[in-house]
Amino acid sequence: MPPIRLTIMDTSLASIKDQFIQFLDDKGRAVATVLAYGKDVDQLTQYLIKSGRKNINEVTEADLQAFLKTLQDNSYTQKSVSRKINSIKTLYRFLVGEGILQQNVAANIKHPHIEHKEPRVLSKMEYRALRDASREDERISAIIELFLQTGVRIGELAQIRLEDVTSNELVVRNARDKIDRKVPVNLSSSDSLKRYMGVRPQSESERLFITKTGRPLLVRNIRTAIDRYFKEAGIKECTVNDLRNTFIAHQLANNAPLEYVSAIVGHKRVSTTEKYLDLVDLGDAKSKDPKLQEL
Repeated sequence: MPPIRLTIMDTSLASIKDQFIQFLDDKGRAVATVLAYGKDVDQLTQYLIKSGRKNINEVTEADLQAFLKTLQDNSYTQKSVSRKINSIKTLYRFLVGEGILQQNVAANIKHPHIEHKEPRVLSKMEYRALRDASREDERISAIIELFLQTGVRIGELAQIRLEDVTSNELVVRNARDKIDRKVPVNLSSSDSLKRYMGVRPQSESERLFITKTGRPLLVRNIRTAIDRYFKEAGIKECTVNDLRNTFIAHQLANNAPLEYVSAIVGHKRVSTTEKYLDLVDLGDAKSKDPKLQEL
C-alpha cells in the first residue's frame, strides 16, 4: 500500500487564485464560471496585496468591505458588485472547507439591493430598424437574425460550429462546448446565414462566426458590434440579451406553447419563461401549435 502523502496548502495570496481555480475545475464547473470567478478573485487578491496583506489568513472582513467600497467608488454597478460578492463567498467556502481557514470572514457580507427591471422587448419598428442598419454587414446581420429567430444566448452563439448548422436546425452548445439542445432554423435565418457564408473568410477555425483574420468571434466582439448598430438604428436602452427577450415574448404572443418555448431557449424552469407572459397580449388567442413564428 503506497504511503499517504499530506498536502500542505499554500496560504499566500499569490497562490490562492490557482488553488481555487483547480478546485472549481475538479468540481466540473462550467468554463465561463471558472473564468469569471478567477478574474474576480484575482482582482481581490491584487487589491489585498497592494494593501499590505501577504497571506489569506491575515485578511479581515474590514479588508473585504474596503475592497467592495473601491468597486462602488469606481462606478461598478450593483449587479457587478453582487457578482463579485458571490465569487468572494464561494472562495471563502472553499478555504474553510479545505481547512485553509478556520473562520469565514465573508459570511456576514451582504449583497447590495438590486432593482429587477422587466425584460426589454423590441417593437417591430425597432428590430426592423436594426436589420436595416446592419444589412450591409453580412456577419452581424446573420448574428442578429439568429438572436431574433432562435433566442440563443450570446455565449451560445459564440460557440456555434460550422457543423452545427443545417438548413432547418441549429445545434446549441453550452459553456463547456457540449450539445445542450437543438432549435429550428427558419427561412429568414437560413437566408442570412447563406449570405454570410458567401463572404466568410477562409479559415481553419471550426467556429461559424469568425473575425476578418479567421479567429473565433468573441462575446465582447459580438456585443460591441451590435451595440454600435443599436446606436445607428436609434434604439435606446437596449442590450444584446434583449434580442433574446424579443424572441421569447414574440413567440408567446403568437401562442406558441409555453413549455415548447422554454425548451427552445434553454430555460431550466418553465416558470422563468412564464414571467414573459406579463409582457404580451394574448387577447387574440389562436390554437396553439408547436411551431415558431418568424419575426
